[in-house]
Amino acid sequence: MTDTSIMFCGQRLPAIGQGTWYMGEHASARRQEVEALKAGISQGLTLIDTAEMYADGGAETIVGEAIRGQRDNVFLVSKVYPWNAGGQKMAAACEASLQRLGTDYLDLYLLHWRGSFALKETVEAMQALVAEGKIRHWGVSNLDIDDMQALWQVEGGKACATNQVLYHLASRGIEYDLMPWCQSHEVPVMAYCPLAQAGRLRDGLFAHPDVQAVASNHRATVAQVLLAWVIHHNGVMAIPKAATMAHVKENAEALALILTAEELQRLDKAFRAPGKKVALDVV
Repeated sequence: MTDTSIMFCGQRLPAIGQGTWYMGEHASARRQEVEALKAGISQGLTLIDTAEMYADGGAETIVGEAIRGQRDNVFLVSKVYPWNAGGQKMAAACEASLQRLGTDYLDLYLLHWRGSFALKETVEAMQALVAEGKIRHWGVSNLDIDDMQALWQVEGGKACATNQVLYHLASRGIEYDLMPWCQSHEVPVMAYCPLAQAGRLRDGLFAHPDVQAVASNHRATVAQVLLAWVIHHNGVMAIPKAATMAHVKENAEALALILTAEELQRLDKAFRAPGKKVALDVV
């Protein structure tokens, strides 16, 4: 299932990966979550994104169980709390994540959001982890254009491999300036919550007649249309959570869904991008 792919950290990966936010929070769901991640890997969704924040490390434990015996088949991403994003604190946080994940290296390590550590300290700590072989690449999450421009002024900052931000059809603020900046600087965007968070916004998105019509045109699900819309943008990949086998299959099949120019225009008109700068959406 690699009809749609993206160059990411020097290798070509499917443009849809697997997110793990809210995994590891309930023991009763553990087996289902592990099996869903395994199924995703077998269907080509080989990038798995997690964080020390998710379930206080519980999600990393779930991921560790899922990738046991097939670590080399997975592109593994985790994130560090901003208050751990410098010096020995980062070294200790990374080591704890590696222990929970049952591996000796991360393919990508992200600053979860900007905190009190200077970007210079964070970059230096990331560089140290790369030198030690603990991580192969590093990047950021939830940084808006001002922060990205500041990062580019830091020595070594241009090694940033990605910016992971919230992005979906009903939350298009990054299209005004952040996405074009990332594209022009060849920084891939990882879209979290590409299907929107549960609630009224998601309900309205899934129930919208234009979205449903496009799904009907392809005999696809609304979720598949929304994922296809996200990843049709240059340099953008999506990391939806899928805690069930059915959702994993649905996400994997979205890789083969190509929206027409007319359909893209219809969706754009239904959910217009803002014509001015808006605050970065983070929930």
